Amino acid sequence: MARQKRVAAIHDISCFGKCSLTVALPILSAAGIEACAIPTAVLSTHTGVPGYTYRDLTEDILPIISHWQALGLPFDAIYTGFLGSFQQLDLVSEVFRRLRSKDTMVLVDPVMGDNGALYRTFPKEFPAGMRRLCAQADVIVPNMTEASLLLEEPYQEGPYTPAYIKRLLRALSGLGPRKVVLTGVCFDQNQLGAATLDAGTQKVEYLFETRVEGYYHGTGDIFASVLAAALLKGCDLTEAASAAVEFTAESIARTKEAGTDVRFGVNFEAGLLKLSAQLEL
Repeated sequence: MARQKRVAAIHDISCFGKCSLTVALPILSAAGIEACAIPTAVLSTHTGVPGYTYRDLTEDILPIISHWQALGLPFDAIYTGFLGSFQQLDLVSEVFRRLRSKDTMVLVDPVMGDNGALYRTFPKEFPAGMRRLCAQADVIVPNMTEASLLLEEPYQEGPYTPAYIKRLLRALSGLGPRKVVLTGVCFDQNQLGAATLDAGTQKVEYLFETRVEGYYHGTGDIFASVLAAALLKGCDLTEAASAAVEFTAESIARTKEAGTDVRFGVNFEAGLLKLSAQLEL
């Protein structure tokens, strides 16, 4: 039997609502990957729900890492999501330095904005710090808003053109990562998906599913978690992005059909058995 892969997942945890660690841990586990959590903060719900509580865990990050180092734990990947401050950006760079080996994949989901705007919880200088973190990654997974913030460009509404998407992918790759997966890509109003660029081959690929109208919280975390899992299971970039697009779209469609409250995330759990079988490579 092949050795089980292990991931250090650095995200916040919302006690209610399907996002961040409450998404990453079950998806990675369903793929047969050992998921090890480094929580950056604990929230009662995600930040899109008014009245949430928030406890910052910045001071706990390096002590966790120091203990892991003392145990001699190796990691096949480090996967980062929501980071709540400049200090946490610097600490995650230190985590990379301490836990990364030549075979460790670093995947950064630069969570900081959507719908054309930086999240209200972040100062305007935050994208510059995230840009430095992305420069250290092997794979980055920005949405269209985050791409514009990373590149210091005005946000553009879709539909887009292939030429525009290719230019964004190449500019994002120029920040440092070897692989870029851009989400929220559309060329018409009927389909939505992702575009990928492998800097080694300069190959660009597009993956689409039928668009489901509405805004659904946590889907970026779902997408990035499936992408990370698929890459660790041996999929190439296109295969991994295709699995992530399909799983995310099916989770959204399932939630839409059930008519459940979309503020709290989508029903991804019902698709985990299928994902597990699909990634049993």
